[in-house]
Parts: sequence; structure tokens; C-alpha cells
Amino acid sequence: MPVPISSETHRRFGSRRGLTLIELIVAFTILATLTAMSVPLTKYKIRREREKELRYALREIHAAIDKYKDMADQNQLGTQKIDTDNYPEKLEVLVEGVKAQGAVDKKIRFLRRLPKDPMTGKAEWGMRSTRDDPKSNSWGGQNVFAVYSKSTEKDSSGTPYAEW
Repeated sequence: MPVPISSETHRRFGSRRGLTLIELIVAFTILATLTAMSVPLTKYKIRREREKELRYALREIHAAIDKYKDMADQNQLGTQKIDTDNYPEKLEVLVEGVKAQGAVDKKIRFLRRLPKDPMTGKAEWGMRSTRDDPKSNSWGGQNVFAVYSKSTEKDSSGTPYAEW
């Protein structure tokens, strides 16, 4: 059953229902301001998450390279090429695996898969050998001593991701 409207309420507000134009403008202005403030924060959060993923991927690959080097130094991976300095010849070796010393069918894998570079979205990394300049963007091809992102972007402090 509908609630009766008193005559004073009816006289004061009339038959007005809904919002006035000014109330709508104020409401939309507030919503627009809140939206405009949230967009940069969202972009910042996404960027920080990608940077975190990049750090993790680089740490994972470098740990695999170091483990390969340690095992090669201990002659657990058979004879290595002279030019490689006991580092892997290419990144794919870490995923494909290397025959263990003295084992017939045993392969040692250092990575399950090559992680994606979150900055480029591809599983392609820049590589440096032990004979390359540390700031070089070209790979000498002797071995894989280190990897870096091929992204040309910079972090918030201005450091290129390729130098991480």
C-alpha cells in the first residue's frame, strides 16, 4: 500500500522526482575527477608489476647460467668448447639440456622454458658474452655470460631496462 504524501511535503517539493541538471553536473564532475586520478595509478601499478616480472626472469636466467658454469667447471657436463669459457653457447642449451658426464641417456636441464621478457612480451633476450663490453648491445657469439631486456624503455629513475 503506498505511503500517503502529506500536503506540506507535496507543497514543498511538488511532484519533483530525480535529479536536477546541476546535481547531475556535480556528480559527473566528481566521477570524472576520480577516474582521471585512477588512470595514472593503474598505469604505474602495471609498470611496477612488469618490472617485478623482469627482475624475476633475469634472476632465473642468470641463476641457470651460473649453475651451468659451475657444473662445467667441475667437469660434470663433459668437455666444453675452448671459446665458451665454460658458459653455455646459446640460451637454448639451458632449456634443451646437456648430456651429463659419463651418463648414457641422462640430460641435465637448467630451465624448463625460457621466460618471456615482460617488457617486450617475447621470449627473446639480448645476450652478452664474456668478451663483450658490459654496455654493448651486440653479442659476440662466443658464449652466453649475461642476458638483458631488448626493450628501449626506461624505468622511473631513467635507467634503461637493458642495463638491469
